[in-house]
Amino acid sequence: MSFNTMLKAIFILSLMVVVLPAFTQVKTAAKPETLVMKETGFDFGRIPQGKPVSHIFQVSNAGKEPLVIENVQASCGCTTPEWTREPLAQGQTTVIRVGYNAEAEGPFEKSITILYNKGESKTLLIRGNVWKMPDRSAPGNASLNLLKNVN
Repeated sequence: MSFNTMLKAIFILSLMVVVLPAFTQVKTAAKPETLVMKETGFDFGRIPQGKPVSHIFQVSNAGKEPLVIENVQASCGCTTPEWTREPLAQGQTTVIRVGYNAEAEGPFEKSITILYNKGESKTLLIRGNVWKMPDRSAPGNASLNLLKNVN
């Protein structure tokens, strides 16, 4: 056997050792989604400072077993989720209401994590931009006092 033939044989054998296991791996079926959400995020747009807002997220049980939403955790205290603690039967739908207290001025993005069925989770996002409300409904009019004094 010549040196070149031996190199070719070693190359082919090493290639088979690397490539062959990739073709023989058994593919596992992806676990079907149990908790299905109509939307995973909501943009409030511009909202006035000091005015709480809320949005309702719709969730459904697409699994065969009852779905239990164990907890819904917000990323900060300014965001408050509300949900039912009752198990959802197959095909049943419920809502998660997420409130946001718009105290801080400027853009915001908050996450809400849904914990369900002993260890599974999904995340919702809310965002928007809080603008500062004026102190008064309209600016003072200095000419108004002048007009009152003239008459």
